[in-house]
Amino acid sequence: MKHLVLLNLFLLISFPGLTQKSGKAGQAIRAVMAAQEAAWNRGDLEAFMEGYWRSDSLTFIGSKGLTLGWRQTLENYQKGYPDRDAMGKLRFTLVSVELLSPKSAFVIGKWHLARNAGDLSGHFTLLWKKIKGHWVIVADHSS
Repeated sequence: MKHLVLLNLFLLISFPGLTQKSGKAGQAIRAVMAAQEAAWNRGDLEAFMEGYWRSDSLTFIGSKGLTLGWRQTLENYQKGYPDRDAMGKLRFTLVSVELLSPKSAFVIGKWHLARNAGDLSGHFTLLWKKIKGHWVIVADHSS
């Protein structure tokens, strides 16, 4: 609980303009993304995937094209990042969090992987929906 409070405080300080635009929804989304970042950095791809909608309708668009479904997206991550060295250290930088409705949001950001084999970075756009009381990514376009 203490860690969650500190995480939320860090997020509020780091992204004050985002809080004004997106309120509690933005805080919840940023908390999910912080948990994803932490899961990735400890090498836990399944925990990283908890931020995504666990559905065959999940849409992921990356450098290799369109992927449909939570399981296929996880399998693609496992193939592309087979070990901790390949995964490196992930850092998200949020550019904007825009609440579209009480149950949907649009997020734009940057990702960076610091790796021994060479750093990778790019941008993402995420469509979030609040489903069964939880904010999840339903569409991810990362490049």
